[in-house]
Amino acid sequence: EKAKAEGYDTLVVDTAGRQVIDDNLMAELQRIKNTVQPAETLLVVDAMTGQEAASLTAAFDSAVGLTGAILTKMDGDSRGGAAVSVRGVSGKPIKFVGTGERTVDLEPFYPDRMASRILGMGDVISAVEKAQQEFSEEESARMMEKARNAEFDFDDFLRQSQAVANMGNLGKVAKMLPGMNTLDTETLIAAEKRQKKSEAMIKVMTDEERGNPDLLIKDKEARKRIQRIAEDSGFTSTEVRGFLSEFQKMRTMMSRMAKAGDPAGPDGDQMPVNRAARRALKKKKKGGRGGGGGFG
Repeated sequence: EKAKAEGYDTLVVDTAGRQVIDDNLMAELQRIKNTVQPAETLLVVDAMTGQEAASLTAAFDSAVGLTGAILTKMDGDSRGGAAVSVRGVSGKPIKFVGTGERTVDLEPFYPDRMASRILGMGDVISAVEKAQQEFSEEESARMMEKARNAEFDFDDFLRQSQAVANMGNLGKVAKMLPGMNTLDTETLIAAEKRQKKSEAMIKVMTDEERGNPDLLIKDKEARKRIQRIAEDSGFTSTEVRGFLSEFQKMRTMMSRMAKAGDPAGPDGDQMPVNRAARRALKKKKKGGRGGGGGFG
């Protein structure tokens, strides 16, 4: 009555968890169902249990009558073999999958994407959808332009790092990409630790430093700045310099990749793919400016 009075269109009645079939508990579920008259009766099962998840779903369906299931812990090491078992053994569809502890981590179930994940091919579509939630087209275009011009700064790095965190975590995102789901847990944990360390260093930088990385790389006061950042972040100067070196390499690589993906050159001309052709075009442009300057 409260939900109707306040205009809610969805009401979730969550019953106590059950791992075994018990006549008294099943009778209680049946009474709740008869009283509430739900539109959906969903069983939440652990994806890590494999075949047991399917058997449990079939048993609950026989006793209570289910409309579907929700698979949890899909962010773990399980690739979703339980998804195949639940549908095959119980005959009930999987409506949602849980990939974390937050509300946003409850996602609709897509069979084709799950099949791709089971086969170790990742889930690129879901990865793209999550990225689109964090970055608008305007933001993506702005980032690409900054990357192309090697103007990517620490604020941009922090913004992207936080966007990945909003998508779940580094491991979760990596497992959506083809070939990346083979990375072991220790490697992913180490990468997340480096990411958090980098964030801590950036957060103690001044606004000027975050917007202009060259102040920490080429400026005459760079050594003093690095020492201050190390002290304020709780790391050593060597660790800060290591991060700056990695950042500089990343920025250079991003610039090269952005330019390689742009078919137009700086003047809007079509850029040749072949190196020799690029050199010839460059010589042609130089020659067009003076033609030698002789009297002819």
